[in-house]
Amino acid sequence: MSGMALKDVNKIPQSERINESSSNGNFIKPHFELAEENVEHMQNKKTASLVDTPTKRDGSENSGEGVANSEVEYIESENLEDVADVENCLKTLLVGLGSKDWVSVCDALNNVRRLSIFHKEDIAGILNDVISFIVKSLRNPRSAVCKTAIMTSADIFKAYNDNMIDSLDPLLVQLLLKSSQDKRFVCEAAESALITMTKWVSPLVLLPKLQPHIKNRNPRIRAKASLCISRSVPRLGVDGIEEFGIDKLIQIGASQLSDQLPESRDAARALLLELQSAYEKSHLLEPTATVSDEPSTVSWEHFCQSKLSPLSAQAVLRVTNIPREGSISSS
Repeated sequence: MSGMALKDVNKIPQSERINESSSNGNFIKPHFELAEENVEHMQNKKTASLVDTPTKRDGSENSGEGVANSEVEYIESENLEDVADVENCLKTLLVGLGSKDWVSVCDALNNVRRLSIFHKEDIAGILNDVISFIVKSLRNPRSAVCKTAIMTSADIFKAYNDNMIDSLDPLLVQLLLKSSQDKRFVCEAAESALITMTKWVSPLVLLPKLQPHIKNRNPRIRAKASLCISRSVPRLGVDGIEEFGIDKLIQIGASQLSDQLPESRDAARALLLELQSAYEKSHLLEPTATVSDEPSTVSWEHFCQSKLSPLSAQAVLRVTNIPREGSISSS
């Protein structure tokens, strides 16, 4: 009986046996899956070898072609060289950014980076259009395009600072998304771009842009926004914190203390410690001072109680009354 069963199995066509083994998990991954995995494994080499499937991309005619191999190099800002022909580069820039060919888009994005570093005045007039294309590239499902667009965003922040604040909103939304829910090497690039943003964009104009995102339904986005706020506030200094409104900032910190993710809660603690330090410096109070000690000023404890609900004030005071070695840095 067993011999008969073995014989029957051997009669099964080879193609069917392959399909059966595939159902058991021994299957060959398609080209596009292998491509995405290769990108992640090669991130430390700054180069992604990507495989294009022979299907249509964005309506382009590509059916019938063989699988094409393309290579995109991720170049750090300090290693970028100037463009050879500025005038010609400017003429073809927007066309390249809007191309249906993803390799051409990556080339154009790298040209934006070069121009923003070496010739930022020359693209200032089309900066809004350029940023719109960068946002489109950030939405691109191809990781190489997305990461190159993220690196371009960081160079835009360095070059234009507050001058690009009117175009920041859609860019910020995409960077927060990519830093919270994408592939690891894309996520790390987005986090780096957000850190660059907090270093090069004035906190007075950046904080109002960040505030709505700490109420986002996505806890990861709230966490990334909280981290950006905690990095930006120390750059305000004591006077800047007073100008922006310490009462607004303490409410932000208090709201994030009970947030879902540890990232949000840690950022809130760092923010509140910074605010306490700034408050005490501006009011020339010792942490143990009370209203009766100095009638003309209000202690940190009474300030918290006057601006927050009893439960929130209690949570903030629990955080800020613990011994601390120093406040957060802006790095």
